[in-house]
Amino acid sequence: MTGTVLVTGGAGYIGSHTCHQLVEAGEKVIVIDNFYSGHRWAVPEGATLVEGDAGDIDLTTRLMQQHAVDTVIHFAGHIVVPESVVDPLKYYRNNTQNSRNLLEACMQSGVNQFVFSSTAAVYGIPDEQPASETTPTAPINAYGRSKLMTEWMMNDLSQRPDVTDPFRFIALRYFNVAGARPDLKVGQATPEATHLIKVACQAALGQREAIEIFGTDYPTPDGTGVRDYIHVEDLAAAHLSALSYLRAGGDSQVLNCGYGQGYSVREVIQMVKKVSGVDFNVIESPRRAGDSPELIAANQQIRSTLDWQTRYQDLEVICRTAYEWEALWATMQETA
Repeated sequence: MTGTVLVTGGAGYIGSHTCHQLVEAGEKVIVIDNFYSGHRWAVPEGATLVEGDAGDIDLTTRLMQQHAVDTVIHFAGHIVVPESVVDPLKYYRNNTQNSRNLLEACMQSGVNQFVFSSTAAVYGIPDEQPASETTPTAPINAYGRSKLMTEWMMNDLSQRPDVTDPFRFIALRYFNVAGARPDLKVGQATPEATHLIKVACQAALGQREAIEIFGTDYPTPDGTGVRDYIHVEDLAAAHLSALSYLRAGGDSQVLNCGYGQGYSVREVIQMVKKVSGVDFNVIESPRRAGDSPELIAANQQIRSTLDWQTRYQDLEVICRTAYEWEALWATMQETA
């Protein structure tokens, strides 16, 4: 008999997409969110919503015990890399300290299954491409380090000796997430989002005067940075696959979550222009410090470990759903 799933940050971008899939799969879902960047309307009907902080040990312990939680899916965290450089303690407080508190609540409640929202930022600027789970971790900002520290905590918990029911986890290292549900029930609505596809869609809608390309002299086919873009619905599905894997007794794993295919900044911009039909302005600027020329996921391990079926592995689909959502989101804000 499976229990309830507690989803932290379930009102946010990736969390809300995952909650919709969980509810559609018949799971009992408790969402805890403080609405720092999430939205009440993004939580699906059928999920129980609790306003609160994932780092509140008393609250999360009570929720786990009251609702017979068997697995936590932990999304809640700050994700803006430039901000993490300016205000690192904010990231260590929210991403690391709060994760530590949540793990303590799990220990107090006997919850030994945990799915964690990690990031490819733990690799920093890797020497090898594609980056695999064995690529050395060398994060170059507080965001990446705050996530890696949580991975270390989970690993330490899973290695405790003489434990009858050991703690087991899946850490999913996301690459570049974009897109929206095809039915547009939810999408990227984070106010400070800086992701390329979202920014390009905003330029296509006239919300920005132009979009900047930071660096056109990289050692890549067209001189611009190359990234592995994954549709948010496929990423959400990976969390459900991780949940099934842990419930079946699977061992702890750290898994890259990407398609294993890269697209350049120019290719993404051209695709957004294609799906929007708008030839918006593009400004070429110098490189930004810390940007890697290329970051692509080696994804053999997730494919062999989880029963993960991707459905939206197409840059045009990613960009089209992102653009359609951005247009709808603009209308929603105008009428609010």
